[in-house]
Amino acid sequence: MSKKYVTRIFLVDDDPIITRFIKISLEQNDLYDIHVFANGREFLNNIHLAPDIVIIDYNLPDMSGLEILQRIKETNSDIRTILLSGQEKLEVVVEAYNKGVNNYIIKNENVVFELNNSLRNLIDSTNLRKEVLELREQIIDRNRYNTILGDSRPVLQVLKLIQKVENTNLITLITGESGTGKEVVAASIHYNSPRSRRPFVPVNMAAIPVDLIESELFGHEKGAFTGASYKRIGKFEEANDGTIFLDEIGEMPLDLQAKLLRVLQDSKITRVGSNKEIKLDIRVIAATNKDLGQRVREGKFREDLMYRLQGFLIHLPPLRDRGNDVIILAKNFLTIFCKSNKMSLKTISNSAADRLLKHSWPGNVRELKSVIERAALLSDNDQIDADDILFTESGSNAA
Repeated sequence: MSKKYVTRIFLVDDDPIITRFIKISLEQNDLYDIHVFANGREFLNNIHLAPDIVIIDYNLPDMSGLEILQRIKETNSDIRTILLSGQEKLEVVVEAYNKGVNNYIIKNENVVFELNNSLRNLIDSTNLRKEVLELREQIIDRNRYNTILGDSRPVLQVLKLIQKVENTNLITLITGESGTGKEVVAASIHYNSPRSRRPFVPVNMAAIPVDLIESELFGHEKGAFTGASYKRIGKFEEANDGTIFLDEIGEMPLDLQAKLLRVLQDSKITRVGSNKEIKLDIRVIAATNKDLGQRVREGKFREDLMYRLQGFLIHLPPLRDRGNDVIILAKNFLTIFCKSNKMSLKTISNSAADRLLKHSWPGNVRELKSVIERAALLSDNDQIDADDILFTESGSNAA
């Protein structure tokens, strides 16, 4: 017998009478988790909670059902959709199906009967997808990736990509917004690779003064330039036999990109002030929060270097797309902070968790860590409440 899953259903309708009628009818099935939203904006602010099925009214006060349908498809194409409408015109029905709706139901006395039939059919497919996903996820040994927290689908996809590339020597490019954990992923690749006992050397390209980058990366000989009073081993040489992680690679000056490209092609470096080539056996992982394609079009990044770096691509999801991972990460940060500061362990209240889930997290995981540590200090008891969760003015203060 197939495993039974709870199906999260969002109902988006501004008519309180029909909404209450549908909600009461559907709640008779204890495997339905029903959430109601009175307008499109309220629903879209909560789409990160990853519903399985969304029932949408065709006419809403702030936007049309077709507009919401389009936003759903852009955000998560796995979400199944049902459109409720009083419109029986053929062209309206055809347009809805062309937009990707799974079922179109006319609002009449049979609406609940039709809804239940539609839900049963859609749930069969969503449950099958969940079952297949669970079977696939079983191949991931989470003990080997204990620094990458979360069990959302985007994170599990990242883990699968790490598994595919970790035992190779392919140059790997990690992309994603600032604060999504690119260095954590790079380190995970290294420490699960055959090079794990060799050095992992991170280099933040944006933090090195422009006139020192070449020396920092490739080293220099004594007397190579004014102030070079001793020989220096560069980061590439330091990482030999191991992995070098070039963070914020999009910030590398254009005139040095040709030298980096040559190093990647030949696996050799030459220290500044020397003619002697040094052979390297090294793995290269780079990361950026920039659109390298756009940088190329702006004349700020070499196209040939971009393609060279894209040996294997891993894109990290923003925290706002990771659903309940927010709470998993928050609890972990809270435990670590309390222990390291010799504080009694605190928990997170339901109201605080709801506030965390509704925030858009422009600073991603890095922002979440700061918010939780600040909340731990603000809380006057053993539980963090919603009032203890404060966001910076640059982020949206979801209440």
